[in-house]
Amino acid sequence: MASKRLLKKDVNYVMGDIIDAAYIHQMANPKEDNKKSEAIVDEAISDYDELIREINRRDVENKPKHFKKIQQDLEKKAKDLIEKLNAL
Repeated sequence: MASKRLLKKDVNYVMGDIIDAAYIHQMANPKEDNKKSEAIVDEAISDYDELIREINRRDVENKPKHFKKIQQDLEKKAKDLIEKLNAL
């Protein structure tokens, strides 16, 4: 079972790295339109907020199962965002 603290760190690092990659793409390609990369940043921030909100829920009966589902959601959301970044 992942602890709440470690799960929050994972969410922070993963989403932070995705946002950094989007900004690096903008700097590396200044002539391209930034709307797509900004949309990825906005989606990463939204996903971050959603995941942290789920981690902080207190009305959970089975915490290990809940945290495992959050970990799976994080992996899926991160994979989707990385695919969008790679498509730029």
